[in-house]
Amino acid sequence: MADTGVSPVEQAKAAGIKLLKEHAVIGGRRAPVGAKFIEVDNPSNGRVIGVIPDLEPADVQAAIQAAADAFPAWSKTPQVERAALMRKWAALIDENEIGLAALMATENGKPFEEAKGEVRYANSFIKWFAGVAESLHGESMESPTKGMTILSLKEPVGPAALIAPWNFPAAMITRKVGPAFAAGCTVVIKPAHQTPFTAIALVDLALEAGIPEGVINLVTGQPGAVGEVLTASPLIRKLSFTGSTPVGRTLMAQCAPTLKRLSMELGGAAPLVVFDDADIELAVAETIKGKFRNSGQTCVCPNRVYVQRGVYDAYLEGLTAAVSALKLGDAFEPDVKVGPLIDRKGLEKVKRHVAWAHEHGSKVTTGGTPARQEGLFYTPTVLAGGDDSLFREEETFGPVVPVFAFDTEEEAVTRCNSSDFGLASYFFTRDFDRTMRVARALEDGIVGMNTGLISNAAVPFGGVKQSGFGREGSLYGIDEYLSVKSVTLALK
Repeated sequence: MADTGVSPVEQAKAAGIKLLKEHAVIGGRRAPVGAKFIEVDNPSNGRVIGVIPDLEPADVQAAIQAAADAFPAWSKTPQVERAALMRKWAALIDENEIGLAALMATENGKPFEEAKGEVRYANSFIKWFAGVAESLHGESMESPTKGMTILSLKEPVGPAALIAPWNFPAAMITRKVGPAFAAGCTVVIKPAHQTPFTAIALVDLALEAGIPEGVINLVTGQPGAVGEVLTASPLIRKLSFTGSTPVGRTLMAQCAPTLKRLSMELGGAAPLVVFDDADIELAVAETIKGKFRNSGQTCVCPNRVYVQRGVYDAYLEGLTAAVSALKLGDAFEPDVKVGPLIDRKGLEKVKRHVAWAHEHGSKVTTGGTPARQEGLFYTPTVLAGGDDSLFREEETFGPVVPVFAFDTEEEAVTRCNSSDFGLASYFFTRDFDRTMRVARALEDGIVGMNTGLISNAAVPFGGVKQSGFGREGSLYGIDEYLSVKSVTLALK
């Protein structure tokens, strides 16, 4: 940033305020706040930072109609033209990285440096799928019937409803919009009411880049009410949802009458395994990277750690020291690594999980208490031993790492798989044969070996079991927004 005599942090905050807009987007029209609105606060201090419209069902219907009206022209827009518009959008996101990150850090609470990383990560999906759009193609094949040729054409599903969570306010938008645009779908976005301003800013930048009016719409309001309108509409042909498993079940049931195409990225209870031949320093460092992003509020962060008994003490000692050194604080404080929980409900859940673990034989080696009078902070915590049953079936969604000992590879795999969820898992070893055995044995959609970070634009992201279905990112991600039409040609 230019030397203006104002600190870089204050410049960033000013850039974020400039991007903060309190409107929905319906067919290119900015729908302002009316008589009904929802307040959005900063979880670091509880102060209101803005308001968003609490839309009526008719407003949501108008956004759906705008997407439906824009679909014919957008779906017929040449792929290279759609890709070019996506790249213009990506360039504007790059130009506004600091402001977007500051806005995100303010409404979400994640550290500012981490928020900057998310903006880059989010933009990678726009850039990746612009390339995919240019290479999208069908197939031709010879028919087993003499004299016939079969064409397989890939066509966009139709207008798509995209419901995004609060924990990654930018990336969970672009990971859905990127493939939708590449395929030729129009969209209606419903961001989380806790973190709507990053999404609104992204949509405004898309319109500035030249994305046609009606192609991208954004609605705000009460989640249940908006969701009911989106799921009931026959004009919406695809719904993508990231959130909890119970809400995912509800949305699936609501979509059944109209038989929408669905993709669901739901809850997880990710295990992390450290075998006795692992690089312990690496395992500790990667556990920290995987667990404490967004204060542990991610669906793929390690929810339970299993360490082979021979290295248990060494790992626990290293992890405790590393977690104790993590700085807790406001998003804009220097060197902060862990921010607040998103709301009071989230904080109470973390407290409940730690209390339950203590009652069931676990010991706190560091942390274990709420922090600060202002805000929703909980000290980064390590729990040792006890019962793992709660952590197999409930995401803590906070800065808490429970560590348990195991003896054999078979035991570790069994404990990892003894959950109704199967989104992500991690393991650390230097044995190649074990790598292949364990990777295949784990019942999860995403597996990381010797790493705590498992997502980028090229990775097929999604789960199995109660963690949902469908994939985001990667070459598989665009398939969620495409239908295959077969054309049989009888050649004389």
